Amino acid sequence: MQRRSFLQKTGLTGLALTALPHLAFTKDFEYSILELMGKADVEMYGDGYKLLKEVNDAFLAMKKEAYKAGIDLKVVSAFRSFERQRSIWERKFQNYTDDNDMEPLAAIDKIVEYSTIPGTSRHHWGTDIDIVDGYRKVDGDVLVPSKFAEGEPFADFKKWMDENANTHGFYLVYTDTPGRRGFKYEPWHYSYAPISKPMLAEFRKKNIMRLLQDEQFYGCEHFTEGFLTNYIEDNILDINRELL
Repeated sequence: MQRRSFLQKTGLTGLALTALPHLAFTKDFEYSILELMGKADVEMYGDGYKLLKEVNDAFLAMKKEAYKAGIDLKVVSAFRSFERQRSIWERKFQNYTDDNDMEPLAAIDKIVEYSTIPGTSRHHWGTDIDIVDGYRKVDGDVLVPSKFAEGEPFADFKKWMDENANTHGFYLVYTDTPGRRGFKYEPWHYSYAPISKPMLAEFRKKNIMRLLQDEQFYGCEHFTEGFLTNYIEDNILDINRELL
């Protein structure tokens, strides 16, 4: 598929990067619902991971800068297709309901603490990455918020990202801002704003509730209109304000 391209224009509505305040970014096409839901065949780039070319170029530039500070930006997760997200969702749903005897609604509430409903993941877009410091040897799951705290293995990584990520166009998605709802704090999840911001704007134009009601996967029969309304408001939209 033809690679996506972007126009750089001045004086137009868009997201101005901190490092390039005189530039604004806008897209010269519309995103299809298949692309937004991780169902389209879009060309991706990366060594052991998949990102849109513009995102990967920006990530590699940031990675190069981080090396100078003794930090190795390692991608744990990047693009995920709809089917991959479905498998994650269904594995967790089965685990909680079959192995832990949780009621379906309780299982769904547990899943959406950190995992998205298939078709709504930002990882479908090729703009978002979960990253850590590859130089640090950590036992067990690396994507644990406490491991990014002061004195913990990824403290230096977090400090460097706090100071430098925005200048490369990357913003933390699920912050620890008091009162923020939805997905829990993820100090590893960054989004490339010049592309993900217009993608989210396009996604918001769609009838997300109808799209989810048309899908079939474990537990979806328990989705009520109230649950989906709250999910959209809290999990999709209550994010870092710089990404809206």
